[in-house]
Amino acid sequence: MPLGTVNYLYIALGAAVIALSYAGMYLEKSVDGIFSLYIAPFTLTGAYLWVLYAIFYRTKEGKS
Repeated sequence: MPLGTVNYLYIALGAAVIALSYAGMYLEKSVDGIFSLYIAPFTLTGAYLWVLYAIFYRTKEGKS
């Protein structure tokens, strides 16, 4: 398999943060709100970068 268990856990963590960020924006129901303007962009960008990291992450096997 190209991805291991750790990769899937990291991807699931990133997907959960993405879902929570979008849910927070939905619950705020304001385009000019604090969460929509200042918090969500950083959490979404970080979560998407985390998912990319999780896809390319490889464990160090055979390390002496």
